[in-house]
Order: sequence, then structure tokens, then C-alpha cells
Amino acid sequence: MIALPTPLVTPSDLQAALAGPDVPVVIDVRYRLGGPPGRPDHDAGHIPGAVFVDLDTELAGAPGAGGRHPLPDPQQLQEVLRRAGVRGGSTVVAHDDGNGSIAARAWWLLRWAGFPADRVAVLDGGWAAWVAQGRPTTAEHSRPVAGDVTVRPGGMPVLDADGAAALAGSGLLLDARAGARYRGETEPVDPRAGHIPGAHNIPTADLVGSDGFWLPPEALAERFEQEGAGDGPIAAYCGSGVTAAALVLGAERAGLRPPEQPVALYVGSWSNWSADPARPVAIGAQP
Repeated sequence: MIALPTPLVTPSDLQAALAGPDVPVVIDVRYRLGGPPGRPDHDAGHIPGAVFVDLDTELAGAPGAGGRHPLPDPQQLQEVLRRAGVRGGSTVVAHDDGNGSIAARAWWLLRWAGFPADRVAVLDGGWAAWVAQGRPTTAEHSRPVAGDVTVRPGGMPVLDADGAAALAGSGLLLDARAGARYRGETEPVDPRAGHIPGAHNIPTADLVGSDGFWLPPEALAERFEQEGAGDGPIAAYCGSGVTAAALVLGAERAGLRPPEQPVALYVGSWSNWSADPARPVAIGAQP
């Protein structure tokens, strides 16, 4: 079993681990909001041994009242992970195209499913960094031996709409969407534009440097502290509960929250909140 010291793993460390005796499971979750799907990209080239897992159909339940990407059924998630070769003692590394905001959903789900913090990581820099550094790729279809992992849900704290509204008044509620969506200047997907009253904005793009890699812990801590992060309760949301997981990961990497006390996630997020006309909406740059 490989112990990962942080929620992020570098391309060089992952390549070394793939050549070692305890090979981690690599799941490819490349995804684009609005398409095209990521599976053709995976089929054209991927990290050797990596298995593609689809965000819409495998890392989320069916869209509905709970939002666009509600939590998957635990049995469904267990079957997906077993098909990917995940065993009870596996170390799992997730990656997306680059900034980790999609891979963070896989990281968060694995933690929610009962995986220890030191056995789940996101590839820093993602597929883009792996390719840019000239690391090995293949188009050969991966055929992992079926895993035996048991999903035990409840390992990460979640909020519903009422919980998010309450925390916005008693703690710090963070919105991970781009600034234009937070301010209500545009809304390409959900029923109404704006943000949850009282929420502060930390776009996931703020967590990553111009080189495509995550900021160092001290820089991440400074960004969170700019929005008032301290010892009080913190929760995060985004459009549909996917990219907000990056704020959960970012707070852990920054040292603001230990793995055993993670930031809570409002899984339904704006897709759930904005669908209810009785829920208030704030417009503009202020919480």
C-alpha cells in the first residue's frame, strides 16, 4: 500500500509509483461542461493503466431535484470503482485535463466512500502536465483486474440548501464558480443567475498558478483568509457540486482544515438552490 502525504501527487511521483511494486489505480475523469465527452480523449491517449470514469453517469446520480450532479447511489459507485480495479487497500489517483477541479470530485467521492486521506490524491497539473513533461502515454485499452472495494458512504460532511443558508450566516460559505457567474452577470446552465446571499467567491481558477499547478499551501491559505477563513465552520458550493470539491481539497492542502475535519460540501449547489423560486438570490460582487 502506498501512503500519499498530501492530497496532490506530482507527475514524477506518480510515474515512479506506477513502476513500483504497489501500483496505484489511476482514474481519468476528463470532462467539459457542455461537451464533448472526455472518453474519446482517453481512448486517443492516456496514462498507461488508467481507466476512464465518466462524471455525468458514474460519479453522479441522475439529475433532478437534488441538482445536476447529485451523489451517486453507493452501490452504483462501488460497481464503478470495482470495474476500475479499486480494491480495499488501493491507492487511487484521479486526474482531469489540467487544473484538478473535476478530479477533485473523484477525490472527494472516494473520501466520502470511506477511503483514508492518505490513499486518495489528485494529479497536480493533470493530463496537460503529464504530456508536457514527456511522460509515457498509450492508446491501449486498460483491462484492470476487478476490485473488491466496499463503499461506505458518509466519510465527508455534506449540506442541503437549508444547511448552506444557515452556514452563510453563521460561518463562511464559499462559491467556487467564476466571478461572472457569482456576480450574476451570466448564467449559462442554471435557472437563475446570482449567488447564495452571504456567500463569498473563490473561483477554482484562483487555486492554480499560471503554470497549471496548484499554488503552494501558504498562497492557498492567504487566498482563503482573504475571504475570512478561520477556525469557524466553512462550506463550499459551485454550479452542481463538482468543482466545489476543489475548495475542500484546497483548504486541506493549505493546512486550514485537517483531513479529519474537512470543509463541508453543498452537493446540490447552485443547480439545486436556483431551481427553487422561494430561495433568495444575491447579485453583484458583495456577499
